[in-house]
Amino acid sequence: MRDDRLERKAGTFFAAQLRRHRNGERSAVQALVLGWAALLVHSLQFALNTWVFPQPFESPALRALGAAVGAAGIAAERMGPRYCELYVPIAVAFQLPFFSTYMFLMNDAAAAWAQWLTVATVALFHFPTQLALRAYAIGTLLACACVALHGRGNTILTAAALQQLPVHAFVIGLLYAARVGRSALEQEKLAGMGEGLGAVAHEMRTPLASMDANVRGLTRMLQADTAGSGAQDDVRQAMTRIQYEVRHMNHLIDLFLLSANAVRRRLDPSESVSMADAVQSVLRRYPFTSPAQRSTVAVDVRANFSFAGQYELTVVILLNLLRNALKAIHRAGKGRVRIVVDGNRKPPRLLFIDTACGIAARRQPFIFHRFYAYPAHNGTGVGLALCRQIMHAWNARIRCVSRESAYAIFVLEFPVQRANVPSGEP
Repeated sequence: MRDDRLERKAGTFFAAQLRRHRNGERSAVQALVLGWAALLVHSLQFALNTWVFPQPFESPALRALGAAVGAAGIAAERMGPRYCELYVPIAVAFQLPFFSTYMFLMNDAAAAWAQWLTVATVALFHFPTQLALRAYAIGTLLACACVALHGRGNTILTAAALQQLPVHAFVIGLLYAARVGRSALEQEKLAGMGEGLGAVAHEMRTPLASMDANVRGLTRMLQADTAGSGAQDDVRQAMTRIQYEVRHMNHLIDLFLLSANAVRRRLDPSESVSMADAVQSVLRRYPFTSPAQRSTVAVDVRANFSFAGQYELTVVILLNLLRNALKAIHRAGKGRVRIVVDGNRKPPRLLFIDTACGIAARRQPFIFHRFYAYPAHNGTGVGLALCRQIMHAWNARIRCVSRESAYAIFVLEFPVQRANVPSGEP
């Protein structure tokens, strides 16, 4: 029971730290964890290697530098994400591969330090793969160079040191396979979400169709009744509203089905798509809640262009962007949407502009991350990630330029297509 209490207390502490960054500031979390881990590990290791299990070589100065780098991580976490993004690669390379390799070689490849080096390698490859590979290469090479400068370069070529290389290669390969497995599970989660959306959509169609048929029947009965009355007018208006809601829900179902199918289908470009035609199709298909909401959306076709992609997936991208823009306008209580088709530029591009609440600068690096929703309660965090995935499959690019409380501009840039197709301008 006491162990359970300790685990709960520790969990509460770490949960409180992570809640401060629940909106996706991963670099800040990494800086915080690296900082505290460095302070604790360097202090404990120094005590163990000096008084409990003395090692042939120990460096108080290097330990102090490691602790200072850890303290810098705690400070960087409080200074903001930009400092954290600069801090994390440097700290990772120093604290894990450099320090462990240097101490391992300076202690003549001692067995205890070989185990510490393996632990450091495992910890290193829990960071993103590219960052870990760069840090491993840079940290290891710098450690070997420092050892050589100390006149201990012969240790690098001993059997005890070289036999660590296949061990590390196996550990790195195993951790990479585990990461690939997690990615596969994430894809399965997305596919399951798509199948679930499809099932819900099909289940909703039956009662909606029945409701629509009943409303049409009641409307015909009221029209056949020549004895007009105010009550009949009220009922007729109510029936009209119900029919509008039914059409609105059916349009939403179509949107869900498009997103569900996009998760499962191949994304490779297979046809030439006219951007102006796709934009007009989206405006026809989108379930606007009222004529007033429709009037907030304006289209400016400066010059139409075509690109290699898929028409239905283009509609998925535009529907997601339009839905996000209208949600932002609803949250802000102000703003308009402007869609600009600009084929005169190189590369041709589409601008999706809303003058609603904008996106905070510290959030912008994360909005295209899968399962990241901004604001936190706003959707599943799949839409923009899917948009970027589709665009990358077409060798195209999507990015966001925004100012908080002012505007958000999504810029979609497409490769130049050699053969022009007839304009789809309205």
